[in-house]
Amino acid sequence: MFTASYPAELHAEENGKGFWVSFPDLGEALTGGSSVADALEQAADCLAEAIAGRIARGDEIPKPSRLRKGQHAVGVPLYLAPKFALYLAMRESGMTQTRLGQMLGVSETVVRRMLNPKHDTKPGKIQAALAALGKRVVVVFEDAA
Repeated sequence: MFTASYPAELHAEENGKGFWVSFPDLGEALTGGSSVADALEQAADCLAEAIAGRIARGDEIPKPSRLRKGQHAVGVPLYLAPKFALYLAMRESGMTQTRLGQMLGVSETVVRRMLNPKHDTKPGKIQAALAALGKRVVVVFEDAA
């Protein structure tokens, strides 16, 4: 099972006013905030943009490293998680957009839209695409830290 949550490191600004956040697994993902709560809220948006950018470019997306002491787990936002899962499943299987479209009886354009983080895709379509790749969606609820 893959959990879409990445470790983030909070760093106090040198001037003592706020925090900046980095993601060890995603070097381009840097953000900040005026408080710990604000920095972590900004971190979720930053993580989403880093992953969306990698999906759009067709780049590799590393699996999250293990959470270490002092790090904070930042989850991939719910709107992006299904598209992220589909992208990873396609890369893992070596499936092309054209071939997946053929399997689903839709055009390559429809598959491309399913992967587009900015396109609103019905969850059932992504669930069907994941099933065609031998994957299933599991929803887990956890207590907030």
